[in-house]
Amino acid sequence: MPRILVVGRTGQLGTALAEALPATSWPHHLMEAPELDLTQAASIAAALAATQPELVINAAAYTAVDAAETHVELAHAINATGPGLLAQAAAAAGAAIIHISTDYVFDGSQGPWREHDTPAPLGVYGATKLAGEQAVAAANPRHAIIRTAWVCSATGHNFLKTMLRLGETRDELRVVADQQGAPTFADDLAAAIITMAPRVVAGQGTGLFHLTGAPATTWHGFAEAIFAEAAKHGRKAPLVHPITTAEYPTPARRPADSRLECSRITALHGVQPADWRLSLARAVERLLKE
Repeated sequence: MPRILVVGRTGQLGTALAEALPATSWPHHLMEAPELDLTQAASIAAALAATQPELVINAAAYTAVDAAETHVELAHAINATGPGLLAQAAAAAGAAIIHISTDYVFDGSQGPWREHDTPAPLGVYGATKLAGEQAVAAANPRHAIIRTAWVCSATGHNFLKTMLRLGETRDELRVVADQQGAPTFADDLAAAIITMAPRVVAGQGTGLFHLTGAPATTWHGFAEAIFAEAAKHGRKAPLVHPITTAEYPTPARRPADSRLECSRITALHGVQPADWRLSLARAVERLLKE
C-alpha cells in the first residue's frame, strides 16, 4: 500500500486519479499550486514533508501548446525545471516518481515512435517537456516517465468536449485529417499508472515508456467517431470535412505522426493500450448525462 502524492489535482489526469485511487485503499494526497508550487523548491519540500509519500505522480504540466510559443519562461518553469525539482525532492525523501510526458518530443516525421528514437521537438511545449524528462531521469533513479498523446476525458478542456460543443451549433466542421495519433483517455491512463505504481516504488520496471489508446486514427477520424457516438444519444451529427494542417495554421507546429509504439509498457508492466472507442463511449455517455 504505497503512500501516494499526486501533483496536478484539477487537470484531466489528476481528476481521473482522484476518482480511481480511493478504490485501491492506498493513502493518497492530491495537490496543486499554490499548495504545491512546482516552480518553488521550498513549496515542493514542504508538501513532501507534510505527506511523506513513497511515490510522487506528476500529472501537472503547462499544456497550452500555442501559448507556450510566447510564454517560454513559464512553460519551462512548469514543464522542465519544476519536474526536476520534484524528482530531486522525491529522491531525497526516499520516494519514487512517475512523470507524464508527451508525443510532442518527436518531430512527427516517421512514427510509430519507440522509446529509444531520437527526440526532435518542433516547438516550445515539446522542448520543455523533453527537458523535463531529462531532469526527472537525472534526479531520481526510481522513475517511470510515460509519454502519452491526445489526452481527453469527460472533464477539463480537450478535443472531445470542443467537438461536442461545436456540434451543437454547427452543421459543418473542418478538422485536420493529415495528423496521425491515438486518443488516450485519462481514466485509462490513471488505471495504467495504478497498475505500475507498486513495481515502480520497488525500483522495478523503471525508465521510459510510451502509452496511448489504440487503434491509430486522425483528428478527423476521431471527430467522426465522437459525433457517431453522440448520435446514439440523440445528438445531431454535423458534416465533418477533412482538411490539411496547412489549411489550419497555428502558432506552434504539430507533429504529423504522433503514433507511439507501446510494447515496452506491456512487456514490463502488463499494461495494454486501451481501445479508445470503448473509452469514448463511456465519456460521451457521462458528458451527455451531465
